[in-house]
Amino acid sequence: MPAFKTKACARFAGREGIGDATLCEALLRARRGLIDADRGGDVIEQRIARRGDGRSGEFRTSMLFRRGELAFFVYGFAKSGRDNLRRDELETFRRLADEYLALDRAGLAAAPAVGVIIEVQCDDQAIQE
Repeated sequence: MPAFKTKACARFAGREGIGDATLCEALLRARRGLIDADRGGDVIEQRIARRGDGRSGEFRTSMLFRRGELAFFVYGFAKSGRDNLRRDELETFRRLADEYLALDRAGLAAAPAVGVIIEVQCDDQAIQE
C-alpha cells in the first residue's frame, strides 16, 4: 500500500525527529483497524509517540486514508500545543482527500517528481498488511 507525506508534514516530522519508520507504525495500526480518531471523509488522526515519552507525550498526525489502497500524511502537531483541528482545516483535508485519493498510478508517480508529495519508505510488513 503506497504511503506519502506532504511537504508540510515532512517538515513537521523532520523538525520533531519523526522518521518514516514511526509514520509506518501509525499506518500499520490504521491498516489493522486501530484508528485513533475517524474524522470522516477519509480523514483520520493517528497518535505518534514523542521520543522517550511514549504516546502520553504525543503528536497527532492527520492522514488521508483509504484502507488497503492509499495513505497520505498531511499534517502533524503536538497535542500539548493544540487540542484538535479547526472545522475549516478538517473541511480542507476532506476536499484534499477527494483529490489525492483519486490519483491514479501516473499521478502518484508524477507528484513526487515535482515535489508535491514525498513517498514514505515503509518495510514490507507495513505495505503488505
